[in-house]
Amino acid sequence: MKTEFDAAQASSYFSASYAEARAKFIAAAEAAGLDVEPHWHPLLGREGERLAMDIVRQGAPKARKLLIISSACHGVEGFCGSGIQTALLSDAGWRAAVRAQPELAVLHIHALNPWGFSWLRRVTQEGVDLNRNFHDFAQHAPLPANPGYEEIASALLPPHWPPTAADEALLADYAARHGEAALQQAISGGQYTHELGLFYGGHAPTWSQQTLRHVLQEQGAGASDIAWIDLHTGLGPNGHGERIFAGSAQDPGQLARARAWWGPEVTSLAEGSASSAPLVGLMWPVIASCCPQARYTGIALEFGTVPLKAMIDALRADHWLEAHPEASADQLRSIKQQIRDAFYIDSPAWKQALLRQAFEAAQQALNGLATNHEQ
Repeated sequence: MKTEFDAAQASSYFSASYAEARAKFIAAAEAAGLDVEPHWHPLLGREGERLAMDIVRQGAPKARKLLIISSACHGVEGFCGSGIQTALLSDAGWRAAVRAQPELAVLHIHALNPWGFSWLRRVTQEGVDLNRNFHDFAQHAPLPANPGYEEIASALLPPHWPPTAADEALLADYAARHGEAALQQAISGGQYTHELGLFYGGHAPTWSQQTLRHVLQEQGAGASDIAWIDLHTGLGPNGHGERIFAGSAQDPGQLARARAWWGPEVTSLAEGSASSAPLVGLMWPVIASCCPQARYTGIALEFGTVPLKAMIDALRADHWLEAHPEASADQLRSIKQQIRDAFYIDSPAWKQALLRQAFEAAQQALNGLATNHEQ
């Protein structure tokens, strides 16, 4: 399987818009002789295009071993994930590696959050961070509290933009009193009180959550082993793909398998070794409820883009823009470019680095599923 790409080839898999990305993904699947199953979104995209969570399956319909590769959980991060998925589908070596395991299938889920991908937003059309939305809302249990966010909410999203020195001083004071890690936790850990705020987890299942559950129940029904690589951007050094454990901290076997498959450098939110703060309402435990028969092993592959403060500031600006439709056209264009640049580095070197690391991680997942030994 190919792991090195020249600049032109690497760039050819990536796109400048959701509509272009979806077209390239579908074309790659069809060229490989694979069917595309769209789950249509109820709204239209930024260019008036139809939106969909698209499913492509390589391998047997009821394979015992299933590798899930997903993109755009956080919409605007889909530029990265879609490019990787298109490159994998286009690669003859990858397709041969999948065919070599007759009991294995690969499920590409393209654009978990197609609305956010198209509209250059990290959140869903409901204004919700999908990776904070996985609660059993029907139980009416209290949602997690985030007192840190409450303390800094007015400075994170002031009524004016850009923020003032006083707004920034309030955030700096919180970090001075509690530490930079605590500030990151307060901002990004997840909150359920400010509907227009950052990292809002919602009060009901989003369209994306409900659709993903349907896909997993249908596609994972016959699997005894499921691996998942969920593709993200925004945290860590530019171009570096951090392998963050995406599983249950209560099941030490999951983390052990992840490190056996993807290397000892796999980080953990629970251990405090990841670039991400600990989070609530995470997506990946949905496997346990949708595919309870399967043994699960997964990572989030998180590619670095810009420094943490620049990424957070881009999100602050985008959320402010959503709350202020009276913003000028120039301000709108500037903020949309800012958030795109925070989650997608449009350079050949960055794209080459992504493909190299993603292809390696995908092959390691195939190898791990093939060995199928208990850890």
